[in-house]
Amino acid sequence: MSNLQPALARAAHPASAPSFIDLRAFARDPRQGVAVASSAGDDPFLAHRHALDWTPGPVTAGVITLDAGSGEVQALPADEFILVHEGRLTLAQQGEKQDLPLTLEPGQSAVIPRGAAFTWLASTPVSLIFTRYNLSQPGSGVIVPIQQSPELKPSGTPPVDLLTTPSPSCRNFTDYLSADGEFMCGTWDSTPYARRPLFYRHYELMYLLKGSVDFVDETGRGATFSKGAIFLVEQGASCTWDSREDVAKVYVIYRPK
Repeated sequence: MSNLQPALARAAHPASAPSFIDLRAFARDPRQGVAVASSAGDDPFLAHRHALDWTPGPVTAGVITLDAGSGEVQALPADEFILVHEGRLTLAQQGEKQDLPLTLEPGQSAVIPRGAAFTWLASTPVSLIFTRYNLSQPGSGVIVPIQQSPELKPSGTPPVDLLTTPSPSCRNFTDYLSADGEFMCGTWDSTPYARRPLFYRHYELMYLLKGSVDFVDETGRGATFSKGAIFLVEQGASCTWDSREDVAKVYVIYRPK
């Protein structure tokens, strides 16, 4: 069974400072990243992966590529968020605890918890962006779709001491929270705001559903991400945020306690 650690991982973190990564660009360039170790007989869902070249740790992220066809995973080794980058994927589980089969179109996502057994079906090639929480604990094993129009409720705002604009109004809905409370997935939105660099003590994947945001890291590297972008901010990065319009996103966060 795949352990989701990069087969060719370097002994230390890449020399460049932690920053933000465009995951759509990563998914479209098979030269990036490293192959993921797998065992003989692993289903393609576990074996056909390349991951960001990080030192093995609590989080692994990268891309799953599936040819048209089907397969079966007996038990997923860890909690895993998947988002369809290209193609269409159908997941099914035995039992009556969930509304499955679940068909995911481009931009749709789900969390497959540790221990989940499922089958998958793809009528055409599929590219999935994934984030795995390697320290997850056994749970229900029931696949959790990320809701497309959840009922958002008021949530906390960015640190006031970092804001360079009036404090925004923010809302949140959490679809999935790991047993230890350190891995979470859901939807968030906010009115416009800007802030000085925030030190990310967490990893965060973002899929923008609305609006755009400008990021600048501590080296001065900048990028603008707009609706449809899928990107990840690495743990240890320091980045500014500047959104001049309302923003909504699906998020995946690993935040150690």
